[in-house]
Amino acid sequence: MHDSLSERDFARMAGLIEGHCGIRMPPSKRVMVEGRLRKRLRALGLRDLTEYCRWVLDGDGFAEEFPCLIDAVTTNKTDFFREPDHFRLLRDMAVPTLLKAAGPDPLVKVWSAACSCGAEAYTIAMVLADMSLGESRFGFSILGTDICTDVLEQAATAIYPADMVSPVPADMRRRYLLRSRDPDRQEVRIVPELRRTARFMQMNLMAPTYPVDRDMDVIFCRNILIYFDRPTQQAVLDRLCRHLRPGGYLFLGHSESMAGADLLLEQIAPTVFRME
Repeated sequence: MHDSLSERDFARMAGLIEGHCGIRMPPSKRVMVEGRLRKRLRALGLRDLTEYCRWVLDGDGFAEEFPCLIDAVTTNKTDFFREPDHFRLLRDMAVPTLLKAAGPDPLVKVWSAACSCGAEAYTIAMVLADMSLGESRFGFSILGTDICTDVLEQAATAIYPADMVSPVPADMRRRYLLRSRDPDRQEVRIVPELRRTARFMQMNLMAPTYPVDRDMDVIFCRNILIYFDRPTQQAVLDRLCRHLRPGGYLFLGHSESMAGADLLLEQIAPTVFRME
């Protein structure tokens, strides 16, 4: 039994993953990849990682298994109200500025790219729903996209462990979260009114074009660019900006940079940019 990846198999697997979704898999990721693929072995009833690689890379298993492979090796770290300064800026500056320039019956369109299980999308929905209850009446719609199909299923269902929503302010928890009637199930679900504002679909940021409206008001693309090399970052940012209307806002992750990117964007806060 060979319960580890040979250097050749890891290199081939890493090249396949980077070529498809842009995520770099340096040798330091090998142990992580092995650990996650062992779960696939159990699900498939295969003996070891060598047999898995033969089936996926050289046999008939590629088309069937590749989506599961991508789901297994991609990291889906997300939280409600992660990097909270971004949501304060969305509430206090971005949306009010957008509404001032809007006509009657405004609709704020937001895209949560690399949305994972939907925590970011529903955080945005909570912020916008609270705002729309005030003097500025407006509608909003949220699109969430991710390459991983497993997390998109959770996003669409909108059921989360109760401890995951602890960062949500108490008043928002009362308004926008439903607790399970079964006390043994420590789960909450987003209320139907918010679920109706969001839709989710599978999408690869490495694709040459995106099936997304080209008049988005706000795009969140946070903490995914760090996994790409510099040319890929530039290409993805360029494609994202094609879907951001003039005056729209782009939010990146706290550790990401636009340095060197040739785009018509003005920086207005750390990792927040406005389309000129």
